[in-house]
Amino acid sequence: MARNWIETVTGSFDDKRRWRAYKQRKAQLPTPYRTAIDGVERYLMYSASIVKGDVMMQMVEDLLDLFEGAAADGTAIRDIVGDDPVEFADAFAATYADGQWIAKERKRLNDAIDAAADETAGTEQP
Repeated sequence: MARNWIETVTGSFDDKRRWRAYKQRKAQLPTPYRTAIDGVERYLMYSASIVKGDVMMQMVEDLLDLFEGAAADGTAIRDIVGDDPVEFADAFAATYADGQWIAKERKRLNDAIDAAADETAGTEQP
């Protein structure tokens, strides 16, 4: 009971464990890759608008998998993110759209319009 109450206030303990594990894995990256992932991560935290902790964790873990694989293969940073890192980060974040706050608002708007359309479907207009 206390755990549920505490997690309501502080957030999921599992997500906190995943975050610490993520940070430890990220610290093992070679410096150029760590610098690059830090920049992408910071941008995603501000721009992706992810509000679901599990979705955010999946996003950064997938990002880390990408950078770990690239570091292991010796892939150049520009070969990962391309010429426009913002475009890369935006496209990467778009695959996690279900965790964004705007997804909830889009659903709410669609539901409101559907309800309004259903209400007017039976009425005839002159």
